[in-house]
Amino acid sequence: MNTTDNRDYYDAFSQQYDVGRDRGYHQLIDEQAAALVKRYGTGKDVVEVGCGTGLILARVAEFAARSRGIDVSPGMLERARSRGLEVMEASASKLPFDDESLDLAYSFKVLAHVPEFDASLKEMLRVVRPGGHVIFDVYNRHSLRYLIKRVFGPRTTSTSYDESAITTRFLSPREAETRIPPEARVVASAGIRIVTPHPAFLRIPGLARVTRTLEWNLMHTSLSRFAGFLVYVLEKQA
Repeated sequence: MNTTDNRDYYDAFSQQYDVGRDRGYHQLIDEQAAALVKRYGTGKDVVEVGCGTGLILARVAEFAARSRGIDVSPGMLERARSRGLEVMEASASKLPFDDESLDLAYSFKVLAHVPEFDASLKEMLRVVRPGGHVIFDVYNRHSLRYLIKRVFGPRTTSTSYDESAITTRFLSPREAETRIPPEARVVASAGIRIVTPHPAFLRIPGLARVTRTLEWNLMHTSLSRFAGFLVYVLEKQA
C-alpha cells in the first residue's frame, strides 16, 4: 500500500526533476502536450493542474492570454517561479478558482498519481466556462509503456523514493472513458508515446529522428489507443 504523501515525494523529486528534460524523450512528450493545449488554448485563460517545475507551462505561456499553474509541491513550484511563471500551491481536488472563470484546464502525467481522480476531473470542469475545454491524460494499461513498467519495475526518482512510493493508476481506454463526467463530451483524443519502447531510443542519432517523426505522425491516428499516455479533450456542456 502506498502511504507516501505526494507533496513529500515531489519535493524530493524536484531536486533533480529537470535534469535531461530539455532534450530527447522528455522534450518530445512535453512538446506534444503543449501542442495539444495550443489547439484549444491560444489567446485563452488557462491553468495547468500539476504544473511541476513548469516545463509545459512555460511553453503554454507563449500562446495563452494568461497561464497559471498549481501544484502540491513547494519544491516544484520554486523552480517554476524561477522560470517567471504564475503558480500557486494547491491540490488538484480543490482548485483555487471560481466557478466558470477559465477557458481551459489541462493536466499531464498528474491525475494518474492523484488518489481523488474523479474529484479532480470534476474540479477542472467546474472552473471552466461552458464551451470551454479540459485536457487530461491517463496512463494506458494497453500500452508498451505499461508492459515495460511491469517488466523493469519502478525507477528511482530521488535519494528518498522510487516510483512505487505513490499511487500510480493505469486504465484501459474503455475504463478511462467511463470516468468522464456527464457534463462533458469528448471532442478529441490523442496519444503520446505510441512506438517508443524506451526513452533511450531518443538519444540514438538517426533512430531518434525516425522515432520522433513516427510519434508526431501517429498521435492523432487510431494507434493512439495504444499510447503510453492517452489524452482526452473534453468540452464542458452548457
